[in-house]
Amino acid sequence: GIISVLVALMAGKAEIKYKPEFIQPLEIAQLIQNMGFEASVLEDQAATEGNVELIITGMTCASCVHNIESKLMRTNGIFYASVALATCKAHIKFDPEITGPRDIIKIIEEIGFHASVARRVPNAHNLDHKKEIQQWRKSFLCSLLFGIPVLILMIYMLIPNGGHHGSMVLEQNLIPGLSILNLLFFVLCTFVQFLGGWYFYVQAYKAVKHKTANMDVLIVLATTIAYVYSCVILLVAIIEKAEKSPVTFFDTPPMLFVFIALGRWLEHIAKSRTSEALAKLISLQATGATVVTLGPDHSIIREEQVAVELVQRGDIVKVVPGGKFPVDGKVIEGSSMADESLITGEAMPVTKKPGSTVIAGSINAHGSVLVNATHVGNDTTLAQIVKLVEEAQMSKAPIQQLADKFSGYFVPFIIIISTVTLVVWITIGFINFDVIQKYFPVSNSIKSCILLILRFAFQTSITVLSIACPCSLGLA
Repeated sequence: GIISVLVALMAGKAEIKYKPEFIQPLEIAQLIQNMGFEASVLEDQAATEGNVELIITGMTCASCVHNIESKLMRTNGIFYASVALATCKAHIKFDPEITGPRDIIKIIEEIGFHASVARRVPNAHNLDHKKEIQQWRKSFLCSLLFGIPVLILMIYMLIPNGGHHGSMVLEQNLIPGLSILNLLFFVLCTFVQFLGGWYFYVQAYKAVKHKTANMDVLIVLATTIAYVYSCVILLVAIIEKAEKSPVTFFDTPPMLFVFIALGRWLEHIAKSRTSEALAKLISLQATGATVVTLGPDHSIIREEQVAVELVQRGDIVKVVPGGKFPVDGKVIEGSSMADESLITGEAMPVTKKPGSTVIAGSINAHGSVLVNATHVGNDTTLAQIVKLVEEAQMSKAPIQQLADKFSGYFVPFIIIISTVTLVVWITIGFINFDVIQKYFPVSNSIKSCILLILRFAFQTSITVLSIACPCSLGLA
């Protein structure tokens, strides 16, 4: 009752055509088990369940992944959604009766990301991150250009005694309340804030617009508050014509932007390497095939050049010396040697004669052969390897899912803690001013205790935001 059997080693699957009147799937599985192998019947779920793979751009950290996954899982008709930050891909299972790829893309775009259906283009993977790499490189170099002078000024101000004369020069007021040092800090920081940090602002705006908070929101909050607060206290000092220019936080944003932009740049380079490895694997596939029509005695009546995606199972494919085998199949005529090192690692060519199996992507050395295609498209060994690598990246360990979930709540949590810190220190300051005095010695230029309390509370609050910024757990 069995018509034909095709076993795919890589996928661990067998495709069997049978006559239902003679034998049933469970009996076939039992036959295989009797031979000593594990076997179970796989129902063809194509009719009941839809699968789609999407490419999502605009994700920056684990909280973006959590936002997309949780939004999709809450959508009616979607059974499963897994998003991989490293490959920018999403794997989604849905009920075709209720929803479809267009609706899913629309949902993702409503949250502020761009999504498109993943297509297998041989060299597409390594182009994925070029734009991001250039963006973050530009952001890093811009931040570094203005950040290095800030760092030098910071170190210069810390040098004791020997550099005292120099620091005295820098601390001299140009106008009452504005020192040379603060002016330099203001100019350098303004450039970093709005040139180096531009991309952070764009990403943060998109997140806030869609009522979510990611790492970029945290970074923008910390740097903007530090920058605006410094500008305000400097302005107050100038208006009050203070003898001594105040201590500002202009050194915080440039340093943060330098480190985070460098981190993002390296992260995207690493991602593009991952994609590149996959792209190289995919590029090993042949792009075209010569399909032939055979007459009696295996004589070739007609030859036709087709794209490899259009080769069908059962087609007879002609492979010339030096050509790549476009599909997995069996040799029906001719003999040759094939270089299969890409799959097996075996450097020596393997003899191929009628009845031998050939692997897609391997190279035909010197004889012309005719091959009967048994596995085509996504069923070939090479496509299965690529799929396995991608699936390995898509699947998540439970601890990783936990970290992603945690990252989703991390940003709001930090903002709350920062606000609580601000309120608590203001309260403590008004109840017991001595505590503030202990940590923050009073200088004669600050006449108002209230200003001092606010300055100290702001400093502690911004410190919480700044330290939480790189979010090493979320990134890890």
